[in-house]
Amino acid sequence: MTMKLVSVVLVLLALLLDSGTSLVLPMDCSNIYNNDNTRPSGVYTIYPIGSTSAVQVYCDMDSLDGRWTVFQRRLDGSVNFYRPWDQYKTGFGFAVGEYWLGLDTLSHLTLRKKYELLVDMEDFEGGKVFARYSSFSVDPEASGFTLHFSGFTDGGAGDSMSHHNGQKFSTFDKDQDSSNTNCARTYLGGFWYNDCHHANPNGVYIWGADDTIFAIGVNWYHWKGHNYSLKSISMKVRPVQ
Repeated sequence: MTMKLVSVVLVLLALLLDSGTSLVLPMDCSNIYNNDNTRPSGVYTIYPIGSTSAVQVYCDMDSLDGRWTVFQRRLDGSVNFYRPWDQYKTGFGFAVGEYWLGLDTLSHLTLRKKYELLVDMEDFEGGKVFARYSSFSVDPEASGFTLHFSGFTDGGAGDSMSHHNGQKFSTFDKDQDSSNTNCARTYLGGFWYNDCHHANPNGVYIWGADDTIFAIGVNWYHWKGHNYSLKSISMKVRPVQ
């Protein structure tokens, strides 16, 4: 029985090799695109650290020549982003809608290759802008998932991320920056906070302008200020070619 099973496996492998099918699992959306550049934007499975690390992500195959692996996505307020450290570490939500990929996965990805960052956003009046950074990485948990990026290109949004460069990640149950007292911390999601924020993509989902509580919404300060909550925002990475 064992010999028969081995024979079947060998035959299947031979067929795969003869057909030209790649046995290499995609690490990110760029691998999927490079294998078949006709693939549309949508949900795919990637393997950031090998065959046991399967995770679903949304791949943006359209924006700025595509190949983007989305690690953060807000669309409609359907997912609660007010979550503790362990959930931001492992990820939550659904790739078909709103989700956070997970700090562990993001760190593994950005430390294995050099990545760039794209932040797409839209307001409730139909305006669309972006911010792009030519270098982006996140350190491992032992270093607090510290954020690093550089090389800003303005797509109309302005540079609200620069305020957060070099910061450790924080959540309501693990605040690694004691200067956050200027924010209503009990209302914020997880992010690389630095004396409150200029970017707050994981904040409370509010429909547009609201100044009842300062800076708690899905904010991008250099575009809409602290009291306008965006309709949608997505943060995505791809390898630098």
